[in-house]
Amino acid sequence: MDLINLLQWPAMAVTVVAAWYVASDHKSKRNWGFWLFLISNALWVTWGLYSSAPALVALQICLAALNIRGAIKARS
Repeated sequence: MDLINLLQWPAMAVTVVAAWYVASDHKSKRNWGFWLFLISNALWVTWGLYSSAPALVALQICLAALNIRGAIKARS
C-alpha cells in the first residue's frame, strides 16, 4: 500500500474532530473546529488528487469555501 493512501485515515479523523469542535458551545472550540476543517479539506484534496477523485477534490474546495464563510460569520 502506498503511504499516501494512509492519508485518508488522518483526514477522516481530523474531519470528525472538527465536526465535534464546531458543535461546541464554546466560541474558541468552534473557531478551532473551522481551522481543523480547513486542515481536513487540505488532507482530502491531497489524497483526492493522488487517487484521481475529482469529485472529492471539488467537494473539498466547496466545503473549504463554506468553512471560511462560516469562520467569517462567526467573528461578526
